[in-house]
Amino acid sequence: MHVPSRLLVLKASVLAVALNGLVAAADGPLETALVQYREVDLTYGAEAVVEATRQSTVSAQVTGRIVELRYDVGDYVEKGSVIARIDQTEASQVLAGSQAQVAQAQAAFDNARAELERTRDLARQKFVSQAALEKAEAAFRVAEAQLQTARAGAGQAATTKGYTTVVAPYSGVVSVRHVELGEMAAPGKPLLTGFDPTDLRVVATVPQYKVAEVKSTTKAMVEIPSIGKWVRATGITVLPSADAQTHSTRVRLDLPRDLRDVYPGVFARAHFSTGRARKLLVPTAAVVRRSEVTGAYTVDAKGQVLFRQLRLGEAAGDQGIEVLAGLAPGESVALDPVRAGMQAARQRTK
Repeated sequence: MHVPSRLLVLKASVLAVALNGLVAAADGPLETALVQYREVDLTYGAEAVVEATRQSTVSAQVTGRIVELRYDVGDYVEKGSVIARIDQTEASQVLAGSQAQVAQAQAAFDNARAELERTRDLARQKFVSQAALEKAEAAFRVAEAQLQTARAGAGQAATTKGYTTVVAPYSGVVSVRHVELGEMAAPGKPLLTGFDPTDLRVVATVPQYKVAEVKSTTKAMVEIPSIGKWVRATGITVLPSADAQTHSTRVRLDLPRDLRDVYPGVFARAHFSTGRARKLLVPTAAVVRRSEVTGAYTVDAKGQVLFRQLRLGEAAGDQGIEVLAGLAPGESVALDPVRAGMQAARQRTK
């Protein structure tokens, strides 16, 4: 296919402008930060996992075919919302029978009460014996008990019918759906599992020799590597039990409410504060990891960019990472390693 020369020239011009823009951006001033000593917490780190404080499985309480499922995995459900319906034909028939028994018992009770009143009038006039009066009173008590039994049965039938409509016990997110539309439900059969995303915590496993140290602290940070976030725990609870095989103890760390992009099962690290120390820190954004090499780009007073290999220590939360070797206090590091790498490459070719 023949392409007009004017079109080729226009495309080449656009490409040149784009490349010039990238070069200009790469050659622009880099945002930098100083490597300096800071007072930070000494921490003990332990692997952990996020779990929901409120997580439950809603199960069926009656037998019947599932005729409606309103929510699926990932859906948010408000408290009191209908999440499933079970065929209520059988429950409705049982309720109708119970209500009929109540009507029958009510009629018998009314008749026994009227009979007792007539017998009492006759007894006062000495027309009937005491035995006849006692018999009427006994018949009245039997009718009264039968009416109470029928009403209790009707109430139980109405409650059972109510179980055919399954509602959410609290607001949350559906995590597992255990049934499909049209399946048979039975008492105890799981329907949906959900959790409250606004109330999460982290459970860490701590060896027994560190438990006393963890108990003495009131401050801890939780690192969530999957989203690169650090949050401060709002509470620490050491469970009063230990695993007999691993000789470790579980520690719960409460997370702030309404934490975004975090859900049960996510890997986390708990960092318990055990003291204070002065450490040389580099910003986390400045660190570059290339396979097995870790480093950062330094920027001197003349704007020269140089890659420096580093040996790092522990992370200090959002304050940065400890530098064990490779940088000195007062040096500047680039906060955008990609642009810094482009500038370093251009400087080498000049």
